[in-house]
Amino acid sequence: MTAAVADELRVSECYQCGKCTAGCPVAGRMDRMPNQMVGLVQRGDFETALASSAVWECVSCQTCTTRCPKSVDCAGVMDLLRARSAERGLANRTVIFQHAFLKNIRRHGRLNELELVGTFKAAVVAKELALPFLFKDALLAPRMAQRGKLKLAGGGVRDRAVVARIFDRCMRGDA
Repeated sequence: MTAAVADELRVSECYQCGKCTAGCPVAGRMDRMPNQMVGLVQRGDFETALASSAVWECVSCQTCTTRCPKSVDCAGVMDLLRARSAERGLANRTVIFQHAFLKNIRRHGRLNELELVGTFKAAVVAKELALPFLFKDALLAPRMAQRGKLKLAGGGVRDRAVVARIFDRCMRGDA
């Protein structure tokens, strides 16, 4: 992390009061609390921070940033760590799902649920060699279909060119 980014996120201002952690709705699932993650970044221990599962447990709700009395952008720190982790190939199933989801939307203009599930599961199996994951929740499909919660084919979109333009703008950074 560069000094400019650290200044922008106000990391040096953190005095470890713990308000970010107290307000975090997923802190109980994290291996390191939000204030501990900021502390790691303050000390320059990026390797430990990047290896933490807290990076992927964070739901980006911004509660930590809102509660901080020193206006430290704790959520921004987590976002940055997630991005760096993904760049290093340390991404987990969350990133695999995001990529499959966006590829699906870009391809169809709206979500095709069945294709999303297949693409996501195939990517996880390919990356982790976790064959049981492929069939883990297969028994849910008949019940979901019976209740009308699983669409076998996605609906159409009137103007897919609009969706293509949105993706193009985002890829260029114009958004």
